[in-house]
Amino acid sequence: MKNIFSVAILASTLCATPAVFAGGDGVCHFHGNAPAKEAVVTGCATAHKDALAASGKIEPSWKSVKLESAETVEGKKMKEWKLTFKNPSAKDAAKQTLYMFYSLSGNLIGANFTGQ
Repeated sequence: MKNIFSVAILASTLCATPAVFAGGDGVCHFHGNAPAKEAVVTGCATAHKDALAASGKIEPSWKSVKLESAETVEGKKMKEWKLTFKNPSAKDAAKQTLYMFYSLSGNLIGANFTGQ
């Protein structure tokens, strides 16, 4: 009887516990192949851009820059999201456009100033 009670409690705990896929800084990390909605990808890209600016990897002026465009493009291996941010106040003219690439499911692939 004690074993049945223990199993029942364990089963109810597992059923009542919410599924966790990512936590902390992993809020924009997704599992599976379901395409992410554009709003989710643009939100993740904006958060990642802000984190790059806060860490000093890109100029701090990028923090105030809004998303210019989001589109799906044919990547090297598959279709992917290409998000573009433009910062005319960036000191280096070659680094006034920031491109971010995400998988269709919403995971960051990379970011650069070349668009490639």
